[in-house]
Amino acid sequence: MSIELPKLPYPVNALEPHISAATLEIHHGKHHRAYVEKTKQLIAGTELAERSLEDIVSLTASRKRKTTLFNNAAQAWNHAFYWNSMSPRGGGARSSQLADRIALDFGGFARFTDAFKSAAVSHFGSGWVWLVLAQSRLEIISTSNADTPMVHGKTPLFTMDVWEHAYYLDYQNRRAEYVATFVDKLLNWDFAISNFQYANARRRAAELTAGSHSGSRP
Repeated sequence: MSIELPKLPYPVNALEPHISAATLEIHHGKHHRAYVEKTKQLIAGTELAERSLEDIVSLTASRKRKTTLFNNAAQAWNHAFYWNSMSPRGGGARSSQLADRIALDFGGFARFTDAFKSAAVSHFGSGWVWLVLAQSRLEIISTSNADTPMVHGKTPLFTMDVWEHAYYLDYQNRRAEYVATFVDKLLNWDFAISNFQYANARRRAAELTAGSHSGSRP
């Protein structure tokens, strides 16, 4: 399976004025590309060369110390997920089963957005902030550097990059402003809802399979 740099899901200037074309050209065209190219270099000629990017992340995460391969592969995966977590028509609230679940688990949409913004602003150093599905409950988590929730048994619904290169050209050191803009103007709820629906469908299918096995006779 060939690992390549994915195209952005929108034109490079589509997120302006919130995120500039200059930022995306550097962030996607240089930073993300570098993670992809390094991953390809590290897997060349190995048993991982034909595996998917997600497989490579999962297999290398099991080692006690995060390797160069894990860091680059996970960053390649995280960035691809991040581009899809934003939309030129993002932000706001969406009526959906996910919105209902957010109201149940966080006590309302406003409390959820406040908690997400707080987690992003207070995250120390470089990393990511995520809305994830953990079993049947939603959680806001942050991960440092290249770490990613899928290697911790959690299903990511959307993510926000809080590495400085994600926002410094446009916001300098004003991370709080970037965070608020992401949540209020860019967050791709359609992507999050799709991930939530898919995760629930997989969970229900697994429960049905487990139930049919437990009820069968040897």
